[in-house]
Amino acid sequence: MSILQSLQKDLLFLSMLCFFIVVTTTFSLVESLKPIDPYDFYFYAGDVSAMPVLQEGKNVPILTAQGVIAVDLDSAVILYEKNPDLKLLPASTTKMMTALVAMELYNLNDVVTVTNGKVAGQNMKLYPGEKISVYNLLQGLLIFSANDAAEALANHHPLGRAGFVEAMNQKARSLSLTNTHFVNPSGLEDTGHVSTARDLLRLSEVCMRNPVFAEIVGTKQTVVFNQENTYKHYLTNVNELLGTVEGVRGIKTGWTENARENLVTYVNRDGKNIIIALLGSQDRFEETEKLIDWIFDSYTWEKIDY
Repeated sequence: MSILQSLQKDLLFLSMLCFFIVVTTTFSLVESLKPIDPYDFYFYAGDVSAMPVLQEGKNVPILTAQGVIAVDLDSAVILYEKNPDLKLLPASTTKMMTALVAMELYNLNDVVTVTNGKVAGQNMKLYPGEKISVYNLLQGLLIFSANDAAEALANHHPLGRAGFVEAMNQKARSLSLTNTHFVNPSGLEDTGHVSTARDLLRLSEVCMRNPVFAEIVGTKQTVVFNQENTYKHYLTNVNELLGTVEGVRGIKTGWTENARENLVTYVNRDGKNIIIALLGSQDRFEETEKLIDWIFDSYTWEKIDY
């Protein structure tokens, strides 16, 4: 091979190498410039004007709950946590996902024919053959934590209950709830039916973006009717903090014997938005209220100068 041919070969190799570097670098830059997916975070706040700062000398509360996390939504700062990724029994906090999936799959005015008979646990006393709207079932689900409402919504799926539960798990995966798996729509204890405080906080934040969901969980009591207006269902919110603790906008309770007491709470107070997820407590309402008081007593929100 002549010297000229050797140089030409070397130049061709260098040209190909440069082209490869340029292409891969450009691809990396393009990838980094893709819009941020808000589902990668607890929230997508945008302009953050203040950050919570823990004051010195404030003792962290001791809670019996097995898994807890509290987050300031406007800054994404974690205000308190205890075993936030420990897999636990979610109980009726499951119904947040049931409601979210139902609102995505059905129209609120769709009419559901109740096929399930008596369902274990808390019920709004639906009867087989009753025709009732999706919206009224959502009210029973989220206000009164009715298991029969959860089953009615699930059975309304084109692929039946199993199809609805699969949709719940698909939604969990799409929200990156990596430690969550659902086996039923109500939250009754079942093998493999688990979640964590962190996952439930993430789920609740997404749910509260939906104004219908937010309106329902903030309702203290109401009456709903079947489609023919011949039968009443009286619903009282099982969340004892709603209407009694300043700023509480509701979200979802949960209880089974082995799960103990669960509570996910949305608080809007003094312009601050906070969500608390608390699982496996011996007293969910007292401990959540204690944590709320501690947060507002122990943190100051300091303005950010840009």
